[in-house]
Amino acid sequence: MELQGKVIAALPERSGVSARGEWKSQEFVIEYQEGQYPRHMAFSVFGADRLQRYNIQVGQTVLVAFDVDAHEWNGRWFNDIRAFDVRQVDPNAAPIAQPQAAPIQASVAPAADANPAAPFPPQQEAAGESADDLPF
Repeated sequence: MELQGKVIAALPERSGVSARGEWKSQEFVIEYQEGQYPRHMAFSVFGADRLQRYNIQVGQTVLVAFDVDAHEWNGRWFNDIRAFDVRQVDPNAAPIAQPQAAPIQASVAPAADANPAAPFPPQQEAAGESADDLPF
């Protein structure tokens, strides 16, 4: 998944030692526009080499490619949003377009005498039926 936004916070770096050796991780928060109101997403970057390569700074506009996973601890579930690629984006460039569904094409040709501006085809009344067929 990918999301473009402005980095509004960089949380303190965390580090430690595991069975595999030393590790570093840092979390960032971006603000992005979805609909009328801005939204926020926190994501983590794991590894000293990635932190150095991405060089994420507060105020930058970035495109974050990430994976979402969840883990359980003491009976509670937590989401983990881990970035695997972060690219700087020119803030003056057009935002990345979100994919949209293709419009549905009508498979039936309209009647020749139908009004092309009308949203629905004209209704045909059967003999003995009124135009109002509502049960109430």
